[in-house]
Amino acid sequence: MRKQEHSLFYGIDRVTVITYTLLVLMGWLNIYAAVYNEDHQNIFDTTQKYGKQLIWISSAAFIAILILIIDAGFYTIFAYFFYGFMLLACIAVPYLGREVKGSRSWFRFGDFGIQPAEFMKFATNLAIAKFLSNENIEVESNRRNRFSDLLKNYKNTIIAALMLGIPLLIIKLLQDETGLAIVFIAFIIVLYREGLSVNFLIFGLFSALLFVLSLVLASQTLIITLAVIALFSFLFIKRSLKHLIIVSVIFASASGVVLGTNYVYNHLEDHQRVRIDVLLGRGTVDLKKEGYNVNQAKIAIGSGGFFGKGYLQGTQTKYDFVPEQDTDFIFCTVGEEWGFIGTSTVILLELFLIIRVVFMAERQRSDFSRIYGYGVASVLFFHLAVNVGMTIGLMPVIGIPLPFFSYGGSSLWSFTILLFIFIKLDANRLVILR
Repeated sequence: MRKQEHSLFYGIDRVTVITYTLLVLMGWLNIYAAVYNEDHQNIFDTTQKYGKQLIWISSAAFIAILILIIDAGFYTIFAYFFYGFMLLACIAVPYLGREVKGSRSWFRFGDFGIQPAEFMKFATNLAIAKFLSNENIEVESNRRNRFSDLLKNYKNTIIAALMLGIPLLIIKLLQDETGLAIVFIAFIIVLYREGLSVNFLIFGLFSALLFVLSLVLASQTLIITLAVIALFSFLFIKRSLKHLIIVSVIFASASGVVLGTNYVYNHLEDHQRVRIDVLLGRGTVDLKKEGYNVNQAKIAIGSGGFFGKGYLQGTQTKYDFVPEQDTDFIFCTVGEEWGFIGTSTVILLELFLIIRVVFMAERQRSDFSRIYGYGVASVLFFHLAVNVGMTIGLMPVIGIPLPFFSYGGSSLWSFTILLFIFIKLDANRLVILR
């Protein structure tokens, strides 16, 4: 028994590892289909993207094993170090990195490229888990959810928000990577699980609704409507100075969101405004220009029907009608060649992995491990929802990879590190990490 306990794979959740392996291999096969070249049919050809992806997959496997070898306590001790180091890397890359597709967010070493923003996700997850699991409140040491009230303390709420907001702003403002920046919004799920008041979530959803309405309706009309609602609210609540202040603050905040939305929209870059217009159906969309990506993605997925056209038989894929079909739009390749059956299988496998991670998070005895696990699930779910929503026209095109599927070493490495750190923590769940 003691020999088993010292084994590398002792306590490892094999279901999660198998699901991860299936997704990675399926992604590799679909990358091969997405960039299939009859002159280079060898799937192991390292001059092609599918050959390079195999190198990334092999190196990701090595990283996963390395993570499992390292003691689990290492990740708690160096959580803030990883966070600080990746922040510095994200700040340095616009000045020292190389521009790729209009964004200077890559460090290049010959043909080898690394995107620090991808790795900022696991570093932030470690830091948030470390911060929320610190004993900053005097409570019983044996209480299961002893930090559930942590985020009710406004000071700690602000600190947690800053830990998420700083990398978001750096990645967006310095690197102009909108897709990678908004991923940090996913950590709100973690904060809610650890005690963030539901009022914050309601305010966030209300703000999101106002944001959309502000893009569709005139600002004056919307503000007048809010004022009328505020006045009528006094007919149903007790009239007091306290309630008057609350209603006034809500009205002022809502009006600020409306005015702020128009300001932000008017100061977006042209291609970003076009993407929002395409999503909301504002004005006439030119399917040969701004509406091309989404339209071709829908055609590719729809043409697959129920069973698909067959592996390597996708015409939309083969003739490059879908832009970025091996990265951001890899889901289109699945839809065209494998049809509804294939897309459903991919989505269900991704969801199964996410649900499995949540299940594993709930069985942790360590607050750090539980919080980190929810962070993993939140990031994976956000990527899945946005990527699939983007390809079928439910969300704006912002360039975000499908976990374990899209081509790219940085994304595969970052997802692998994110997941396998938690697998290692779960394997040590009988030890309460400090």
